[in-house]
Amino acid sequence: MPRNAAGSTPLRRSLRNVKRQSLEEDVKMKRSSTDSPLKEEPRPHPSITDIPLPKSNPPDKAAILQARKLKSFTTHSHSSPFPSFPHPTPKECSLAHGILISVHGERRRPDTIIAPSTVAGCGNSPSVLDALVRTILSQNTSDKNSTRAKLSMDKTYGGSDNWDAIVQGGTEKLQRTIRSGGLSVVKSKVIMNILHQTKAQYGSYSLDHLLNASNDAAMRELLSFQGVGPKTASCVLLFCLRRDSFAVDTHVYRISGLLGWRPASANREETQAHLEARVPDEEKYGLHVLMVTHGKNCAECRAGGKNAGKCALRSAFVKGKKDDDVKSPNEAKLIKEEEL
Repeated sequence: MPRNAAGSTPLRRSLRNVKRQSLEEDVKMKRSSTDSPLKEEPRPHPSITDIPLPKSNPPDKAAILQARKLKSFTTHSHSSPFPSFPHPTPKECSLAHGILISVHGERRRPDTIIAPSTVAGCGNSPSVLDALVRTILSQNTSDKNSTRAKLSMDKTYGGSDNWDAIVQGGTEKLQRTIRSGGLSVVKSKVIMNILHQTKAQYGSYSLDHLLNASNDAAMRELLSFQGVGPKTASCVLLFCLRRDSFAVDTHVYRISGLLGWRPASANREETQAHLEARVPDEEKYGLHVLMVTHGKNCAECRAGGKNAGKCALRSAFVKGKKDDDVKSPNEAKLIKEEEL
């Protein structure tokens, strides 16, 4: 094959020319791509299934408890949760009421309601809002401690019902003020929330419209407040609204168990619904007040008491040996919570 002076053949020169042309074309393509970028093709709209759904917030615990509370009241507002449990009968209620009257004296509803100035009371006020706050102060504590908290509010705010001063002072100040009453962190928040909610809904610090509401409507509205349960609402109905309602506190709960008036496994809310349905209206005020009085003062019927065979009430209903006691699964917890 003929060669040139450089020693290269025609075939080699041809291959070099091809490579050179290819490199030049690559350079041109790169320059053109940088000078005029390619347009992106439009993307299709995502379908509904392509769009990520917003994460749902976990349900609020307070809202769940409130819904459960209202549902329970709606379900058993006019019937017992234990329809086949036969006690107490009207005759048994009358018998117990008569025995308690003979031991502690009769209790009648007063003709007029006067808010006491020396004790907190439990719903004892002509003002519905004041009655509600007083009852909250009495929750899970002794009369002595709730009165301390109430008197401390009087001193700090110029009255326990000086709502403007209480709200302006804030939750922390209220908490410090009612510390002597126990559970001040919880109670201060409950009271403050009630005041804010009442003012926002009605334009003033008043719930006196409930004086003309039906029992069911009053119970529903009171239960709508966070921290207000069936017992607290029932106390407001019984003492402030002057309605026939049967509140179940630790004393009534314990004694109703001793008398066999509820299933042993019933909790306090179930017991209240059961007794509300079975205790005659004309017995509710006096029987409630006397059961509370008896539960505080009877050595055999108060928390941790033993059957010595001397209590007329227990002797009439409890058929057991001396030194025996009747406790539900919840009784030990209630004894720890209760202050006499």
